[in-house]
Amino acid sequence: MSASLHELPSSPTDAISSVAFSPHTPNRLIASSWDTTVRLYDINQAPFGSSPSENPERVKFTHAAPVLDACWGDLDNDIFSGGLDWQVKQLNPETSTERVLGTHSAPVKSIAWNREHKTLITGSWDKTAHLYDPRLPSPLTHTLPQPHKIFSLSSITHTVVIAHASRSVYIYDLRNPATPLQQRESSLKFMTRTVSCMPNGAGYASSSVEGRVAVEFFDPSKESQARKYAFKCHRQVVDGVDIVYPVNALSFHPVYGTFASGGGDGVVSLWDGTAKRRLRQYPRLPASVSSLSFNKEGRYLAVAVSSGFEDGREEEPSGENTKIYIRELAEGEGRGKAQQQQQQQS
Repeated sequence: MSASLHELPSSPTDAISSVAFSPHTPNRLIASSWDTTVRLYDINQAPFGSSPSENPERVKFTHAAPVLDACWGDLDNDIFSGGLDWQVKQLNPETSTERVLGTHSAPVKSIAWNREHKTLITGSWDKTAHLYDPRLPSPLTHTLPQPHKIFSLSSITHTVVIAHASRSVYIYDLRNPATPLQQRESSLKFMTRTVSCMPNGAGYASSSVEGRVAVEFFDPSKESQARKYAFKCHRQVVDGVDIVYPVNALSFHPVYGTFASGGGDGVVSLWDGTAKRRLRQYPRLPASVSSLSFNKEGRYLAVAVSSGFEDGREEEPSGENTKIYIRELAEGEGRGKAQQQQQQQS
């Protein structure tokens, strides 16, 4: 195995639904799992880290049912989670305490923290999105009806993107969240797996179960919409047959704005969305990639793998081959074409 790819000890015992590096501290990572836990790791204390120890797991929280997503809040002592127990929780790893912010009437599929508005956005299979202000005694501030089950959501600056079943996409402005700012149909012809907003706030990438990624922009003008595109990926030919895998995970590089994709084929690729080209394809891992996350410096990429995500369905992942890998990127490894040219000129 490559020296730049390290397996993190103490992985969850069932399929991993999400991994997320802290936006505040580059070595802190959370993972949510079908084993009902949310775990916090300090990768500096992993065997490959700067302060190695026997166990990099710092704290573990438990839900009453599998956890489908977790994210960081404004501080390292603020983590949010949701899952099949329908609850939205606020977790404090410093004190090992937790608080139930609210409850949906079906599983909570996707959550995101918006830093500008100090708002937690949760999306559920109950066809609603909730907005929470954890600073309030009664934190639920808005309930946003949706046309279908929510599969994925992402937020940047004032914007929230919500992707549903039946390929619809709603875009909200958090300054006026009562009604969607835009209602779109996905550029992809098959079921959406995930959406991720660009760090510069210009748009978002989305992926489908049918081995494709789309890059789209928020500006509704004809000129801007003419820039959107989609491409095929995470496919292989076996005995003359084109095998297509779901693209389960997307993560943008926080410095360069390039992005990584992870698929049911166990492969992670790096893409330059501006130049419309693949920068790198890494060796195949032992199971499907279920989640990806760059750390705040873009030096590390967390890769969660779990069997059972090969067909894009998440109802009953098998939980076999459950591992978290940390890939250490070389200097400039995530640079796009434009940044490479700037580097050469300087």
